[in-house]
Amino acid sequence: MKALTWHGSGDIRCETVDDPIIQDDRDAIIKVTSCAICGSDLHLYGGYVPGMHAGDVMGHETMGEVVEVGRGNSKLKIGDRVVVPFTISCGECRMCRWNLFSLCERSNPKGPKEAQQVGYPTAGLFGYSELYGGFPGGQAQFLRIPYADVGPIKVPEGLSDEQVLFLSDIFPTGYMAAENCNIQQSQTIAVFGCGPVGLFAIKSAFLLGAERVIAVDTVPKRLELARQCGAETLDYAEGDLQKRILDITSGQGPDAVIEAVGMESHGSGGLLEALQTKLTSTERPYALHEAILACRPGGTVSLPGVFVGAAVPTPLGAFVGKGLTLKTGQTHVQKYLQPLMDLIIEGRIDPSFLITHRVGIEDGPQAYETFRDKTDGCVKVVIRPNG
Repeated sequence: MKALTWHGSGDIRCETVDDPIIQDDRDAIIKVTSCAICGSDLHLYGGYVPGMHAGDVMGHETMGEVVEVGRGNSKLKIGDRVVVPFTISCGECRMCRWNLFSLCERSNPKGPKEAQQVGYPTAGLFGYSELYGGFPGGQAQFLRIPYADVGPIKVPEGLSDEQVLFLSDIFPTGYMAAENCNIQQSQTIAVFGCGPVGLFAIKSAFLLGAERVIAVDTVPKRLELARQCGAETLDYAEGDLQKRILDITSGQGPDAVIEAVGMESHGSGGLLEALQTKLTSTERPYALHEAILACRPGGTVSLPGVFVGAAVPTPLGAFVGKGLTLKTGQTHVQKYLQPLMDLIIEGRIDPSFLITHRVGIEDGPQAYETFRDKTDGCVKVVIRPNG
């Protein structure tokens, strides 16, 4: 089969690799009808995530048609259309029973190695390095799904791939980020980063009752989409962001801030940022820094943005001094699949609104570059590996 494979920083290739096979009775294999490039994939593309190996298959936003099912899997049958969560979860351990699916204790075969770094194992992830299990990803013509009796959700008749594909990751991620804000009626929420997760966070904040959303970015197309989602927008490159946030909130500040950028964020420039960007692989927490400063005292910072290691500098003094709450973590996708599917069925949201590019798998390497560089108005790329 054809797949997009990793070969080092800035080097994604479309190659022929072995077809997946059933390895466990609970497995299923799908023919991938649609997949997407995620902002988290760019961290791999940039070489920021350890444990990647030449030839690793990329991708964790995937859906398709079931073509083979393990003998122990009674949930799925051949021909089912399914969306696949990026988190691989057993459904039986204490974390899964608590609906903390991204913290599954069993699904990551490299869990002991991960525990050496973070203290405990967490769930395996598709296409996201040896540390998270070394599972082949879904930017391919076929995908093996472990624990397929737990993860995938069936797609009802009448819904297109583009309406439901983002249930695999970015829609639940944006929704959980907003939910973590504990939004009350009449509150103001700020969203730093208007990429796909940030845009879904804006939509979700309004769905959960926010009165205002202030969206911060500098890419024109992203700011345009944020406004279409109902947000007021600020371009962080135009100077003194904190003052402008205070001005438009009458000095009160946002009640919660969603930091949807993560470890490759950029600030307003300067020597430290230039050196950190060019000479090290250290995470650059400029968006997190500004989010902490922007949040009102007693408020919440919600962090769906991805970090891997240390993030320096981080203003912990401001965080503690203002009595803020931090909520973060990989998304517990399985928890949100049916409720968010219901929102789509009811017509309350159409997740396809942010798709700007559609390509075949052979064009995947160029699409990675376009998505990374945010050229050609690129906000979200959908790939159809089988034409």
